Amino acid sequence: MIAAFNRTTDVTTELKLALNGSAGLRLFTAEEYQRLAEIGILGEDDRVELIEGRIVQMAAKNLKRAMATKRVNRFFSRKLADSVIVSAQDPILLNNLSEPEPDIVLVKPPDERYIENHPQPEDIFLVLEIADSSLPYDRDVKCPLFARNGIIQFCLLNLQTRELEDYRDPSPNGYRSKKPTPKMRVSTLSPFRNCQLRSKTCFRQSKQNRNERKSDYT
Repeated sequence: MIAAFNRTTDVTTELKLALNGSAGLRLFTAEEYQRLAEIGILGEDDRVELIEGRIVQMAAKNLKRAMATKRVNRFFSRKLADSVIVSAQDPILLNNLSEPEPDIVLVKPPDERYIENHPQPEDIFLVLEIADSSLPYDRDVKCPLFARNGIIQFCLLNLQTRELEDYRDPSPNGYRSKKPTPKMRVSTLSPFRNCQLRSKTCFRQSKQNRNERKSDYT
């Protein structure tokens, strides 16, 4: 039987269960999780990810989230070209118990280095999650998880406020630096100082602002 988080429970309780397990709960390793996919217990249409040994049901993608994911993917692909590999909703391997599938990940090229293994923290420039209904979970569970495993920069695109939360300086206790980036402002990527992601780039433009769209990619 596959264990999954009940999203109606308190986030702190979910994290505690994920880290420590509970009576009668068996945690999965990343190797076991991958084996479940290989033998067909988990299929490509199953929207799940492995978080600290728990197989977690991911939030459904609504139209706003799907559009924002496409726009961010296109921005990074155009702006950074061959400097990175832009991975969209593909697995990364944080540790032996965690294999999340973030919305956007920028990883080191070439892609041949990932033939045998998913990208690991030392391969990753940036993780970006796009959140609507999943906002508390992404902020309170996944953000600290990325920090504990040394992801150097984590960005959380808040679809509710249209803000980009920029987290840096990871530590075992979470990120030491958090900077909200309001709409129309920019967030600079740590390894690529000339790459500045505007919050408005991630959203559909109103008719009067469409003439400015080209500037978002320069």
